[in-house]
Amino acid sequence: MVYAIFSASVVLAIGAIYAGAVGYLWFRQERLLFEPDPLAHDDPICSDCDTREYFIDVPNARLSVAHLQCPNPRGVFFFLHGNSGNLKKWFVELDAFRQANFDVVMFDYRGFGKSSGTIESEDQLRADVRAVWDHVAPQYAGKRVVISGQSLGTGLAAGLSAALGAEGKAPDLTMLVSPYSSMRALAAELYPWVPTQVLRYPLHTLEHAAKMLGPVMLIHGDRDELIPIKHSETLAKAMRNKVRLLRVRGAGHSDVHQFPTVRKALKSALGRL
Repeated sequence: MVYAIFSASVVLAIGAIYAGAVGYLWFRQERLLFEPDPLAHDDPICSDCDTREYFIDVPNARLSVAHLQCPNPRGVFFFLHGNSGNLKKWFVELDAFRQANFDVVMFDYRGFGKSSGTIESEDQLRADVRAVWDHVAPQYAGKRVVISGQSLGTGLAAGLSAALGAEGKAPDLTMLVSPYSSMRALAAELYPWVPTQVLRYPLHTLEHAAKMLGPVMLIHGDRDELIPIKHSETLAKAMRNKVRLLRVRGAGHSDVHQFPTVRKALKSALGRL
């Protein structure tokens, strides 16, 4: 009898701890998923003379934008960055775009860098992406468009690309670096003890993959331990349009963009547009 009571108490205690952990993940999800690094407003993102900074107003926030502007660009490279840092980390190594005569547009999500506000939902995040794109898109009417993202940003880039395709405005190239098939699938691999329903940011890249029109390039390190390359393989199989998967030998998650093969592929892809 005492043993049974003790066993029941242990089970209840474990259940309470588990429920508490799941509840913590539900309510503190943004802090676990996003790692913003604020930036002082007087700290320049980039000091190059052909770049500029400005803000775009969205509901309850102002988003910080960095923009490389060539004299007469062939097109624009619209890039959505990963889950950490700020534009000072991501808005770098611009010479490849200058040589290809492509402008570059990046922005910081809410709470990142000089952007105000806080991220509250996936819908809000995607709406912010669309707001920034709609702001800059008129400048590039009739020019080449590349929609790109890295890590966290790949799910957002895929969603934007699919939406533009559905509107008859498919980008000339969609480039996803270290993408995931969905954040929900990735979470199930990294945290199998957590119910997938807890994730409020499922970011179903795979659902958008089949809807993307135009050429797609996937770039993935074969030693990526955070987002295994099998995620890119899954996406490649689902795409009905022409897709190229570049396997970067020896590259992990955070260093893949530094490999010469990636830089060469970027230069070649922009040159063909």
